[in-house]
Amino acid sequence: MPTVEPGRKAPAFSLEDQDGRTRRLKDYAGRPVVLYFYPKDDTPGCTREACAFRDAMPDFKESKAAVLGVSILDTASKAKFARKHKVNFPLLADAGHEIAEKYGAWKKKSMYGRSFMGLARTTFLIGPDGVVVRRWDNVKVDGHAEAVLEAVEAL
Repeated sequence: MPTVEPGRKAPAFSLEDQDGRTRRLKDYAGRPVVLYFYPKDDTPGCTREACAFRDAMPDFKESKAAVLGVSILDTASKAKFARKHKVNFPLLADAGHEIAEKYGAWKKKSMYGRSFMGLARTTFLIGPDGVVVRRWDNVKVDGHAEAVLEAVEAL
């Protein structure tokens, strides 16, 4: 699987959010974009991660940064998750995992001795010029939103 390295142009995407609205990377030209991939809606780790970004949104907005969460479940799942946890930013449905593959977030994983393909918790900070500034792999949820915000503020 390809991996998008810092210094490279971020792959374009067009995905629907929890409200059925199409979001494209080019719509955010001229401002930083935090694009984070998470395994599944409404699971403990993914909920903590979404809520941490939700709680930090005033600071991200102050920095003019957009935050976009991406997972493979459909828009109905995203809508339910966003409503339940009052998520205040777009959650994008990448049901066929095409965008996750383009970014290198679709990886071989294993659990209980079984191997399978799935979304690896990965975050990208894309600069206002559309170039990847930073990438976080195998993200640990606690403190992650704050670390991403620090990187945004350093731009």
